[in-house]
Amino acid sequence: MRIGIDVGGTNTDAALIGDDGQVLATVKSPTTADVTGGVAAALAGLGATRVSAVMIGTTHFVNALVEAARLEPVAAVRLGLPATAALPPLVDWPDRLRQAVEGTVHLCRGGCEYDGAPISEPDPDELREVAADIRRRGLRTVAISSVFSPVSDAHERLAAEILAAELGPDVHLSLSCEIGRVGLLARENATIVNAALRPLAGRTVAAFSEALRVAGIDAPLFLSQNDGTLMDVDQARRYPVATFASGPTNSMRGAAYLSGLTDCAVVDIGGTTSDVGILVGGFPREAAGEALVAEVRTNFRIPDVLSIGIGGGSLVAEDGTTGPRSVGYRLTEEALVFGGGTLTATDLAVAAGLADIGDRAKVAHVDPQRALKLIAERVSEAVDRMRTSSAPLPVVLVGGGSVLIEELPGFDDVRRPAHFEVANAVGAAIAQVGGEVDRVFSGPRERILEEAKSEAIIRAERGGARAGSVRIVDVEELPLAYLPGDATRIRVKAVGDLDLEKIDA
Repeated sequence: MRIGIDVGGTNTDAALIGDDGQVLATVKSPTTADVTGGVAAALAGLGATRVSAVMIGTTHFVNALVEAARLEPVAAVRLGLPATAALPPLVDWPDRLRQAVEGTVHLCRGGCEYDGAPISEPDPDELREVAADIRRRGLRTVAISSVFSPVSDAHERLAAEILAAELGPDVHLSLSCEIGRVGLLARENATIVNAALRPLAGRTVAAFSEALRVAGIDAPLFLSQNDGTLMDVDQARRYPVATFASGPTNSMRGAAYLSGLTDCAVVDIGGTTSDVGILVGGFPREAAGEALVAEVRTNFRIPDVLSIGIGGGSLVAEDGTTGPRSVGYRLTEEALVFGGGTLTATDLAVAAGLADIGDRAKVAHVDPQRALKLIAERVSEAVDRMRTSSAPLPVVLVGGGSVLIEELPGFDDVRRPAHFEVANAVGAAIAQVGGEVDRVFSGPRERILEEAKSEAIIRAERGGARAGSVRIVDVEELPLAYLPGDATRIRVKAVGDLDLEKIDA
């Protein structure tokens, strides 16, 4: 059996999945301010201790970035001189985040061209001077980036080796070649964000592990990544940025599992927002190019999701407009049906007979029809914006707030599967192990495609996927006509089933 847990802004959901794939039990409990308290309550609610694995999806790290809180000052080291000096690290960050994260910035020699040829060779003495400055400033986390490191990571590895030797084991090193894709500034930004979150990641993983211990569960712990796959606790400590947007991803994967559909639109209506995404082959369609996270431009993988401010905790105005403000995890204190004084979307659902929670008598005076119609129209518009053709598109509604929707104007095939309210937790529980390659190859098409696919499969198996279960789920080719040598940017994604014996070993 597996336990899947998803920590949302309003609720922490949990699901117990049997070895036969059946959902055996579900729990929905309020998210707590410290996050881990809600996880402990969800585990206690399930009451299962003999499980093979626990998978957690969390908003803890992205919340820290959005709030510019609990972040560690970072030493940003870029290898690229004499190139790249015009745009230093953190140049495009919002001021409040830069002030929270910027420890020091160092531009050094190194980096390579698109084909791996060096721009310049790294200078070990220069890097030792950088290490001395980092030590003087008392910084504990370092982000290392270099030009075209997804093509050749040798210079980043060398810099990491030198800095680690000089600074000791207590300093965290994040390498851009392990985090982002081709594109220096966006990849460097993602690496700096990751470095700023490393200490918080260590504390959070420890707190989750303690929650399992208190619940009497002795099983491996995994965290959900934003591509629908898993990472173990060691990876989570090293790459907290990979959890960004894992909540919508879990919901979409859970929707596919519960509905039996692999190609559809998914609307996840939670307590605070409605997230709309598209499933292709059972996995979320990924955002093309760069993505803004807390106003920081990044290029790591992230699902293509449109979020609107409508959820079960959304405030309802006098004219029937709902959201974007929400009572969040204070829903059970502030909503009318729970004795509060705030009209929320949950009150509308109870008044319309769509939900049976709280005291219905407290909303007997509420006419919900106009507001519910406006909600359905806004959600329908969001789904329409995400579709790429006029062909019929099934829509799967999940999340506790999806009871707000009875029909979607313009969409004939609308489904709400069993256990829809905890689809995010189900998605976490069924997550697989992935491997991805995204870099520039040169040579004949068939040979470089096979090379990229083999590399992705190897990465998935190294990450804990069972040999023989790995399959290729996505291939993208982008010929770079402006470069010589038949250069092609290839992105390949492979996924496979989790091999717990490999993890235990």
